[in-house]
Amino acid sequence: MEITQRIRLLLSEMNRGVYEKETEINLSLLAALAGESILLLGPPGVAKSMVARRLKSAFTDARAFEYLMSRFSTPDEIFGPVSISRLKESDKYERAIDGYLPTADVVFLDEIWKAGPAIQNTLLTVINEKLFRNGDKELHLPLKLLVAASNELPAQGEGLEALWDRFLIRILCTCVKQEESFYKMLLDDSADHPETTACEWQISDREYAEWQAEIRRVTLPLDVLSCITAIRHGLTSVEMQNSDLRRNVYVSDRRWKNIVKLLKTSAFVHGRTEVSMTDLLPVYHCLWSEPDESVAIRDIVIRALFVSHTKQIAGIASSLKSDLKVSRVREALDKARLAGDRRDDDLLITEHFYYQVEKHGTGNTYIFIVDYRNLKEYSAKDAPTLGVMYADPINPKRTIIRAFADTGAVKEEGTERVTLYRDDKHLYINGVRFPMRRLQRGEEQQLWLGNLSVTDRDYETELDAAATSIDRLVRDLSDNLFVSEEDKKSVAQYVSIVRKEIAWARVDMRKLRYGDE
Repeated sequence: MEITQRIRLLLSEMNRGVYEKETEINLSLLAALAGESILLLGPPGVAKSMVARRLKSAFTDARAFEYLMSRFSTPDEIFGPVSISRLKESDKYERAIDGYLPTADVVFLDEIWKAGPAIQNTLLTVINEKLFRNGDKELHLPLKLLVAASNELPAQGEGLEALWDRFLIRILCTCVKQEESFYKMLLDDSADHPETTACEWQISDREYAEWQAEIRRVTLPLDVLSCITAIRHGLTSVEMQNSDLRRNVYVSDRRWKNIVKLLKTSAFVHGRTEVSMTDLLPVYHCLWSEPDESVAIRDIVIRALFVSHTKQIAGIASSLKSDLKVSRVREALDKARLAGDRRDDDLLITEHFYYQVEKHGTGNTYIFIVDYRNLKEYSAKDAPTLGVMYADPINPKRTIIRAFADTGAVKEEGTERVTLYRDDKHLYINGVRFPMRRLQRGEEQQLWLGNLSVTDRDYETELDAAATSIDRLVRDLSDNLFVSEEDKKSVAQYVSIVRKEIAWARVDMRKLRYGDE
């Protein structure tokens, strides 16, 4: 049986009889396989301890240790009492560790932040290096996963920052949200589902050691590294919901190093020898420092996953709009030539697409060639053409005039609705006449449209390829064992926005091809 199917079946068994805790259990197993630790943050009574008990059943003959911390907890209660016999017989200060944390495969420590400094310092070494010093001996621990839980964040100024940073995955645990799941939980009359039942998919110690070696050989390709860079840049300015403030979320180099190990583990579990973009989405659980940052950081990760697609689509859309401009101006000029209309031949063409309006504002006002040529003649009887006037987003000192039937179509800030007419030599803006910039005697067109041509690109094939690539990534994300249903919904929401951009590009493509308006 391939490893992906085996882990899928194992997770299914571990999630049996548990309601809406798939994310906690699945990511806990990922953390265990990566040799990392996990923190469950949430109120009492949301099955945090059950998650740790279920993780014990993932490993063959695993031993577990659970403890509820208090301000008065001592190292003896966690790491084992001092062995009186060893002290008497050999004058050695050693702990009797059997049945305590140093001999456990899976550890659950509740109310972790209530641990005293002596416990905290030992835990740092346990989590980091899987080592425990007992007297004059340094023991390599069998620890595969340490699950910590709390209903609060660590207090500031109490030296808990180092321990907080050691928990690579941090998950917000909540009560059952879906009514259907809630009813199932209420009606589930089995007193307690077996949490340590052996099954054929359990992982042995030998397999676990072999897998660690294989995980180390998994590679990280350039596109994944680029995506990590995009995420890091996004974390410098996290947009918070219902706030104008942005946060710079700090993530230590050590965490990024451990995140890479998590990515490699995810790739290995999915039967790959190389990390893919689909492994990246769950890492937002590793990046937040405050609970209210979680959703915003997930959005940053999702945008980073699709950034190559959005850049590609933006490039296609920009090229299409340029081609559409060229096509429309050529069409307008050809139409005027065929009609024998030569009254605009001496108007100065600026930057291929504009005529300049003189004596308006600062003298830096321009109207699209196509719009000016298609304007109605000035008449007291006919209704004017509706248009908009706005600052050019590329050059804010320049004012652009467009003729639009729907004046709400332009969303640039500071857009002003105007009425437009023309005659042989002037543009009328809100009834006020302005001369058009004409070529002076001896002056020649410097930027004639003949210098431009429509690009010979197969836009339809490019857009189809982009859409197919997006669909493939969405499908692969959906198949990932560690991507939650909530995450999939967020991906779908973002992708729907990207697909709209593709749809708008297809509209421009049809306009270019068939002259549709």
